[in-house]
Amino acid sequence: MCGIIGYIGKQSDPRVGLEALKRLEYRGYDSAGMAYYDPGTKKISSEKAVGRVSLLEEKLGARKLVGAPFIFHTRWATHGVPSKKNAHPHVDCTGDFYIVHNGIVENYRELKQWLNEQDSGTHEFKSETDTEVLAHLVEYFYKENLLEAVQQTLNMVRGTYGIAVISSRAPDELVAARLGSPLLIGVGQDGYFVSSDPSGVLAHTKQVVYLEDNEIVKLTSSDMKVLSKDTVKLPKVEEIEWDLEEAQKGGYEHFMLKETMEQPESIESTFRGRLVPDEGNVKLGGLELVADKLKDIKKIHIVACGTAYYAGMIGKYMLEEYAGIPVEVDLGSEFRYRKPILNKKQTAFLCISQSGETADTLASLKEAKMKGVLTLGIVNVVGSTIARETDAGIYNHAGPEIGVASTKAFTSQLTALALLTVFLGRQRNMSLTAGKEITEEIKKLPKLVKEILDDADKIKKLAQKYKGYPNMFYLGRKYNYPVAMEGALKIKEVSYMHAESYAGGEMKHGPIALIDKNFPTFAIMPRDSVFEKMMSNMEEIKARSGPIIIMTTKGNNSANSLTEDLVYIPETIEMLSPILSVIPLQLFAYHVGVMRGLNVDKPRNLAKSVTVE
Repeated sequence: MCGIIGYIGKQSDPRVGLEALKRLEYRGYDSAGMAYYDPGTKKISSEKAVGRVSLLEEKLGARKLVGAPFIFHTRWATHGVPSKKNAHPHVDCTGDFYIVHNGIVENYRELKQWLNEQDSGTHEFKSETDTEVLAHLVEYFYKENLLEAVQQTLNMVRGTYGIAVISSRAPDELVAARLGSPLLIGVGQDGYFVSSDPSGVLAHTKQVVYLEDNEIVKLTSSDMKVLSKDTVKLPKVEEIEWDLEEAQKGGYEHFMLKETMEQPESIESTFRGRLVPDEGNVKLGGLELVADKLKDIKKIHIVACGTAYYAGMIGKYMLEEYAGIPVEVDLGSEFRYRKPILNKKQTAFLCISQSGETADTLASLKEAKMKGVLTLGIVNVVGSTIARETDAGIYNHAGPEIGVASTKAFTSQLTALALLTVFLGRQRNMSLTAGKEITEEIKKLPKLVKEILDDADKIKKLAQKYKGYPNMFYLGRKYNYPVAMEGALKIKEVSYMHAESYAGGEMKHGPIALIDKNFPTFAIMPRDSVFEKMMSNMEEIKARSGPIIIMTTKGNNSANSLTEDLVYIPETIEMLSPILSVIPLQLFAYHVGVMRGLNVDKPRNLAKSVTVE
């Protein structure tokens, strides 16, 4: 959840780390801090601030900073409230060992007790965090070798970590390690960077080494030594596939708006080179090696969290209706605790994650791998842990998504699921005609999405009208029931409006008791197989004086009698309608949030990549 930046090399201005940290702020922004080795004093200097990275920058002011190695951190609180004492980096009693940490030390209380038993209670802990104990353990174990001290510390840890450690006693070294929390090494011309995210190093290098679980690396200004279970490993250098410019706002006021407007391009990037319309089929290079195994699959388990979970729910409708494969969809945080029954030979396990680092989804993936089933992934970040751990998969190719509330990643996930549906369907009983229809409709999506975005001012006017309501229902059925869930999540995330989502037919089983003139409903009801059912559900709400917004298909006038607040989307086949219907919901949430004076890119209490359970 947190952002980590570290550096060792010829660069002697620690403010380089500050600029990199700004690009990681979407990973956490409760507090920020830094530490660097000052060759003049031969000590480590540190500074912290509560709140955004900009506040840390203000505290540093115009003072001249000279020194390396350095480490920076932006925090998303897990243990202890946001405060200066809880901000990273954390330091030991002597002031010689500084550490930044992403993850959770589950046994930190036991470790504190153990340390004080060893040193007769001499260790003084100043924060409420689980991380601080790591700095004290490194101090305790240090015997003229920083790498060994960190190794011994981590051997005692139960939990997850991505860490970077510097010490005034070993000023020519930076040690980093990971277990369950992403960390990479950027290979620069004049030194090495450590980052929890590729965007942190892009201004300096596109050459990176992704650390695997249980790996530890010792960096000097001219050398990198990676150890895996005490064995020296030859690091594999890979190239980041996107540019720094793609991670900038590009003239938009917010990343969320930019990424919403990018969806014609991001959707096309997801299907580019993969459609074979003449054959009514798709080509998925990431699945070629397991294509024969997929022919024998009788069931798919989809596991994801948050927005990706809703994509998985829509994928269930696609795969069952068009590929004829039974699908179960689980939350990553629940899957491994319910003792799932997985048939080793006939089950495929599919993870969906924008970052490829979602902790709960990763934990579920490990459970599936342990049971020997075929594992697949739909991820956006090349080189991410899920991408590396699964047997095969599909990359979104949507480009970096910086806004905490997912927009383009969601529609690219749905596009990837549509491609997977055609791939598996054509292996089975999907006809050539059906395959051609779906692939031709997928090709049209960028143009249809652009039509919606070109008409965005109407949605902005609706946001102006409804921004003051404290509550809202989102309703949909079949393919658009999960879209309703995503719409409610979006407006909760970025405007803090209380919103609930329901399948349209469930309103009469309790929730309709809340309907009155002050409780509006946003209905997602394109002209599809359940449109008439949704009309009946909305008549029930109108009869109880509930304000209504209806999203439906262009040219469909049937809903005009229910409300004057109508949003239109272009026509497409039913299975692809969620890719269009979600976009007005994204814009509506965005504008309500902005009109309420909120920072929609950095909602309170949230972080982009959820790397803790």
